[in-house]
Amino acid sequence: MSEAEIIANTPDPRTRQSLTKDLKQLGIEPGMTLLVHSSLSAIGWVNGGPITVIQALQDALAPDGTLVMPTHSTDLSDPALWENPPVPEPWWAIIRKTMPPFNPISTPTRGMGRIPENFRTMTGVMRSYHPAMSFSAIGPHARYITADHPLDYPLGEESPLARIYALNGWVLLLGVGYNSNTSFHLAEYRVPNPPTEQLGAPLTKDGKHTWITYQDVKLNADPFKALGEGFEKETDVVRGKVGSAPSRLFPLRQAVDYAAQWMRKRERKSDLT
Repeated sequence: MSEAEIIANTPDPRTRQSLTKDLKQLGIEPGMTLLVHSSLSAIGWVNGGPITVIQALQDALAPDGTLVMPTHSTDLSDPALWENPPVPEPWWAIIRKTMPPFNPISTPTRGMGRIPENFRTMTGVMRSYHPAMSFSAIGPHARYITADHPLDYPLGEESPLARIYALNGWVLLLGVGYNSNTSFHLAEYRVPNPPTEQLGAPLTKDGKHTWITYQDVKLNADPFKALGEGFEKETDVVRGKVGSAPSRLFPLRQAVDYAAQWMRKRERKSDLT
């Protein structure tokens, strides 16, 4: 959607003050640990753009709250697995050898949107050290959430997601659907014997460009829409609008526990057919 179209569909300019009010009405409270997935364009025309949205989130959480966003850089990956679009096989070795290694300060996000891309660059924000699946955070629990992000199984039991789970954190879907809900991935690690795969990415090791490999669960977000619909019917998901953006607020632990149970039932059904 173009900026002109966004303006035409926005009744009033969205401001730091109006968005803070909307966030509080939705249920964001001071002191929360909050994982945010977002779409800037869904909010309407925002005076100040993504920075204003981040400031409003911080205002609603207050200084004792912790704001977290996924800052994934999934383009730092093995070209042999690329599909949209694929690249010729003779390119693979060249790409692995020359792809810029992950740098938590300078590596941009991919497919995350303008809000997390701006968030990761802000003063005081900490970013976890994973070439593909990093998270960024600011607030009292930011160091705990982002420290020692494991290379293997990066959305699993030692991940930032698991630490938000331990903190009884919350998830805000700000203008996006359940297909963007990263926390459901943690449930995939809790299904018995999930399929795994070997992945690759560039890192700097001992001052040198190094292509590393790591293990991960073979993640699949395809069922997340149906999973989210079931979750919303059976639990008390808070729904409302932030600006023009349809938004949902719910406890991450509740979502992960429901998703793990849902996935186990789905797996049992597939075993019987």
